Amino acid sequence: MEQRVSVATLGVADLERARSFYEALGWTTRAEPGADVVFFQAGGQVVALWSRAELAADSGLRDGGGWGGVTLAHNVRSASEVDAVVAEARQAGATIAREPGETFWGGYSGVFVDPDGHPWEVAHNPRWTVHDDGSVTLAP
Repeated sequence: MEQRVSVATLGVADLERARSFYEALGWTTRAEPGADVVFFQAGGQVVALWSRAELAADSGLRDGGGWGGVTLAHNVRSASEVDAVVAEARQAGATIAREPGETFWGGYSGVFVDPDGHPWEVAHNPRWTVHDDGSVTLAP
């Protein structure tokens, strides 16, 4: 197996609400209105929105309804970009779980939670490079 992730699928309670939230963040999709799954191109990966119940069934899991122990991250090029993205998420209707600030690891980050409880860390790591296409290279 190659060391990469191609798609992150978020299980959602209300697909239209979730789609509207991500579109309010400025994300675009080619999915038709009323589609069963909504795909967003996210750099070299894809983020998908799908019914939480259908996702659990398709994955062979029983949905306990709690947090799944996964946090998504959106890395940016500066602390001011962290502030801007968190403000944009707040405007789109996100809950801010952690206001932007200095981190214990020497960076700057904040966390917002989408309407279905998926946490997103927005982070600036001064040791990583965020390229023009949004891809990230770890420090050597």
